[in-house]
Amino acid sequence: MSDCINAVEKAFAELTNGTAVLPLRIGIKSDMGLNLYMPAYLKESQALACKVVSVYKDNPIKFGLPTTIGKVLLQDPETGEVKCIMDGGYLTAVRTGAASGVATKYLANKETNGIVGIFGAGVQAKMQLWAIYEVRKIKKAIVFDLLEDVANNFINEMSKKLNLEITKANSPEEVLEGDIICTATSSSTPLFDGNKIRPGTHINGIGSHTPNTRELDTITIKRSLVVGDSTEACFNEAGDIIIPFKNKEITQSHFYGELGEIITGKKQGRTDASQITLFKSNGLAIQDAATAKLVYDKALEMGIGTNVNI
Repeated sequence: MSDCINAVEKAFAELTNGTAVLPLRIGIKSDMGLNLYMPAYLKESQALACKVVSVYKDNPIKFGLPTTIGKVLLQDPETGEVKCIMDGGYLTAVRTGAASGVATKYLANKETNGIVGIFGAGVQAKMQLWAIYEVRKIKKAIVFDLLEDVANNFINEMSKKLNLEITKANSPEEVLEGDIICTATSSSTPLFDGNKIRPGTHINGIGSHTPNTRELDTITIKRSLVVGDSTEACFNEAGDIIIPFKNKEITQSHFYGELGEIITGKKQGRTDASQITLFKSNGLAIQDAATAKLVYDKALEMGIGTNVNI
């Protein structure tokens, strides 16, 4: 995770500095599902890749396959040859966590109460906690999930992995005890009352990624310094921002800036300890390209992987 955080941080900096190429995601609907193509090129990192993601809801029943399948094709920037094909599932989970790690590094208070609050207890929630653990001193995590067995699994796995105290919240309000909050759920409606967020909190908004769904209410957005991975993505995909914008509860100027602008110093991040900061993550192909290059380089170094002649 620490290596991935460094790679993703450089990718966001490249996006702001103009050395990244990030075309719009392409979607093709077939009779059975949706196919997405996410290409990106990072000139300085020498990472050229395309992630192919498919969402086929009948896969589990008909074929015993996951609903969502992802593969990443990594190319040689000098020749254009595809030099590696790798699974995109775990890669996507780690790179999404890494983005929140970068955002937390730059936006959360340097001194926190050491408590992280996590909404959701699935794979992405685990990655969020892991990434935050890498960039801040954490003494405790509080997790809330509607499914008790999922929450228990989260606690058992992550407490051992990070040697960290993790407790299960009985209500959303308990999660807000943390100075750093992550929302990593499939909820389409707000998870908590924005009036109850304590001053100085940093929030990573991860779960909602369609125009009509949101994990964060309008009050949360209005009270926060809002930073996103991409302005374009936030105003086209993120219901957390689109809904209050369309309702004229915020203007476009309320969106403060992109994470890359904070990393490169083009814009200042947090200005005081009482400020509430928010990172809205949508997921960008530059993260996939940077992480795929990292995985490939590590595989070569470790002598793992299978060579295939085509």
